[in-house]
Amino acid sequence: MLRIAIVDDHQIVRAGFREMLAEELGFTFPFEAASGEEALQGLREHEVDVLLLDLSLPGQSGVDVLRAARQRYEKLRILVLSGFPEDRYALAMIRNGADGYLCKDCSREDLINAIHAVAQGRRYLSPRTAELLAQELTGGGAGAPHEKLSDRELQVFLRLARGESVSDIAGVLNLSVKTVSTYRSRLLEKLQVSSNAELAAYALRHGLLIE
Repeated sequence: MLRIAIVDDHQIVRAGFREMLAEELGFTFPFEAASGEEALQGLREHEVDVLLLDLSLPGQSGVDVLRAARQRYEKLRILVLSGFPEDRYALAMIRNGADGYLCKDCSREDLINAIHAVAQGRRYLSPRTAELLAQELTGGGAGAPHEKLSDRELQVFLRLARGESVSDIAGVLNLSVKTVSTYRSRLLEKLQVSSNAELAAYALRHGLLIE
């Protein structure tokens, strides 16, 4: 049996995915979670093969969960299911440890194909994600500065853009204030901005704010 956990903060979305997958033989669902904290707790308590992970979560975001789960569970396969189109997050999520990226309006067939692909140890790339990756590899698209951020830099960037303070971010991510300040300085340089307000404006301009 393939053990699948669904992480999304909307109960109706979780129910929808379960309904889409209910008739597929060989699938079982150890747990569902509505927040990043619940997701990590569920992973500690249950054996899971594939994690279906939304990016937009209360508390610890999907980016936080992706980083933590990738560090702690080597065999876990992570498929990001997001309301954001591939152009905004797909390459960043793949680069930072996701095994696949799908938009939530995907078909049942696409979802099942993606689950089987990542469960077998392969990356799942939608046609659009594959196109973006090909453009990057061939130099056909220069790519925005945020697409080259590390997973930790992306975590800090999104929290700063939402208005969180350096001390608050340090507490959530278990880092020192000095370390978060260093990340902030690095982000200002990489994104070519000069303040937190400009970081937020950059995130809004590129449709990156996760609510």
